[in-house]
Amino acid sequence: MKNIVNILFTGLLFIFMGCEKVIDLNYKSNPSRIIIQGNVTNEAGPYYVKITKSIGLKDTGSYPTIDDAVVTISDDAGNNDTLSTLGHGSYRTNHLIGVEGRTYTLKVQAGDQTYTAQSTMPERVRFDSIKVETDLITGETEYSFIPVYTDPIAKGNNYRFVLWLNDSLINQQLVQNDEVRNGVLNTVRLEINDDDFDFKPGDLVTLQMQCIDKNVALYYRTLALISDSGPGGGTTPNNPPNNISNGALGLFSAHTVETKGVKVP
Repeated sequence: MKNIVNILFTGLLFIFMGCEKVIDLNYKSNPSRIIIQGNVTNEAGPYYVKITKSIGLKDTGSYPTIDDAVVTISDDAGNNDTLSTLGHGSYRTNHLIGVEGRTYTLKVQAGDQTYTAQSTMPERVRFDSIKVETDLITGETEYSFIPVYTDPIAKGNNYRFVLWLNDSLINQQLVQNDEVRNGVLNTVRLEINDDDFDFKPGDLVTLQMQCIDKNVALYYRTLALISDSGPGGGTTPNNPPNNISNGALGLFSAHTVETKGVKVP
C-alpha cells in the first residue's frame, strides 16, 4: 500500500511540474503621496520639518524630496515662523521657541495643495532613571528596562521612548500611558523585541523619554502593532492614523524630551 501511495504522489508531482505556469503579478499603481515629518520640542531650537514623496511598490531607491514648499509653524500664543529651506527636503525654523502647554500648528503649501497639522506639547513629566532587571531563562540572562517616572494625578498622559544600544538607534516603537496605572510610580517594563540584538554586560542603554499628546500616541501605538515590535508580533501592514490633513503621510509632534543612560550590569 505504501508503494502505491508513493507512485501516486510521484505521478502527481510530474503532472504539476508539467503544468507549471508563470504568473505575472499585476500591481495596481499606487499614487505618490506627500510625506511630512516634523517636531517641536521643549529644547532650544531650531526645529526641523522633512518633506518627501512616497514611491510605488515596484520602484526602488530613495524617496524624492520636495524643496519648494512654503512651511510655517505657529503657536496659540501668536508666534509664527516661516521655515528656511535647506535642500534635500529639509526645512528649519528661525526663531520659534517650544514651550510646554502650547499648541503648535504646522502648515505646508506644496504645489496647489495645503496640508495642516496640530499638536499640543504636554507638560514635562520628570524622567528619574532607568531600572534594569535580570532573569535567568534557559541558562541565559534576559534584561528588562523600566523607565522610572511618576505619572501625574491628571489622566491622559502618554509617553514615547526612543532607545539606543551603545551608539546604535533601535528602530522600535516603545509607548506607555496611564490608562491602567494613573498617578503612580511607573513599574512597567518596556516591551523591547531583542530577537535581532543582545544586551551584554557593559553595554550602554540610552532612553529618550518624550511626553506626547494623544494623537501622536495613537500613531506610535498603531505603528507598534503593525510592526514586528508590536504585541503578538505585528499585524497586517497599513498606514497608521496621523494628525496631518489632506491625505498626507507622516507625523507632526510637539513633545518634551529628557534623556537618561544606564550600563547593563
